[in-house]
Amino acid sequence: MKDRNPQAGSGTAAEHARTTEDAVYGADSRHVLATLIRLLGDFDIAEEGLHDAFRAALEQWPRDGVPANPRAWLVSTGRFKAIDAMRRRTRFEPLPDDIDRRLVADTDDAEAWNDASIKDDRLRLIFTCCHPALSPDAQVALTLREVCGLTTEEVARAFLSSPPTVAQRIVRAKAKIRNARIPYEVPSAADLPDRLDAVLRVVYLVFNEGYSASSGAALTRHDLSSEAISLGRLLVELLPEPEALGLLALMLLHDSRRAARTSPSGELILLDDQDRLLWNRDQIAQGLALVDRALAARQVGPYTIQAAIAAVHANAPNAAATDWAQIVSLYDLLARAEPSPVVDLNRAVAVAMRDDPSAGLALIEAILERGDLSDYHLAHAARADLCRRLGRTAEARASYERALSLAQQEPERRFLERRLAELG
Repeated sequence: MKDRNPQAGSGTAAEHARTTEDAVYGADSRHVLATLIRLLGDFDIAEEGLHDAFRAALEQWPRDGVPANPRAWLVSTGRFKAIDAMRRRTRFEPLPDDIDRRLVADTDDAEAWNDASIKDDRLRLIFTCCHPALSPDAQVALTLREVCGLTTEEVARAFLSSPPTVAQRIVRAKAKIRNARIPYEVPSAADLPDRLDAVLRVVYLVFNEGYSASSGAALTRHDLSSEAISLGRLLVELLPEPEALGLLALMLLHDSRRAARTSPSGELILLDDQDRLLWNRDQIAQGLALVDRALAARQVGPYTIQAAIAAVHANAPNAAATDWAQIVSLYDLLARAEPSPVVDLNRAVAVAMRDDPSAGLALIEAILERGDLSDYHLAHAARADLCRRLGRTAEARASYERALSLAQQEPERRFLERRLAELG
């Protein structure tokens, strides 16, 4: 048995080590994975190395103490353990040439995992996951899984798909990257604009899952929305194209309302009822400045239009002062730029606010009659609210019940239950 440092092995030291490991895993595991993928050249091997490194940390840190640079320790340990595992496999089956070459590479290159390099690895990884050789669905699924660390079940909910289907999609995407030898790199300046659209779409989906979690006990997942904003900042720094500016503006303006969207007990608060003094003015200022920059380019895309809509809300001193006419006009523009049933639904709600509830209700019922959004709880909730405002209580109750049957997020479910109770 090895000698142990009594202090390091004490209960307090062990608890500190475990707490530190939990914190590092939450904050840095995806950074470590991104660097291991670069160093090892294979998603699955890197994931095995990541898990082996954290298992080693669970054993060694309580005994030996937490290293000065936990992230670098995990990268180094994960790489060596992965290489050991690969060498053991060579006894039974040959490794691909590119992996075999990595076995004899210099494993003591500290620059391979310094903080600046690890930060760049996140960007390399997202562009690899969003490579045009992969299908759009595979790009999103792989990025959510590998860059952001969502579980397969969470990715499935974001896709409105089943976990087995998403798991197969991710496996096929990894195989495509490996077999097609897709490079793990940021595209060249010439290729970057064409590659940006897929990346923006993925970042937006990640933000949406964080801004309004698809299910669970909390309305938001700040870890995901914060991750998406960080990725958005990196993209703007790398390539300040109008739509990258627009997307970052949109995320900042939406996230600025986060503190006002729930009560201290976690109950949902609608936009009209939010305390606007709780809105983050720094984020709003940043978002408005980015909207101006994006609009000045005169290449208006869907993210910039959505950011402009969010800017109208941000500029209104109170709910009653909201310029709904301008918002409807912007939704008209958005419907031409990127038509979708959800855009139509949001426009219908804006029409109800600009004109009257009956005008918006007619539009929502037309959407539902087409079969669009029949399983989308917010469409039924919007119909219920307009019926309630028009005094059509029975129809409101039926739509609230339909919305409640579809909602998976607990704060939304409690809100719908309160609305039903208020109907009597």
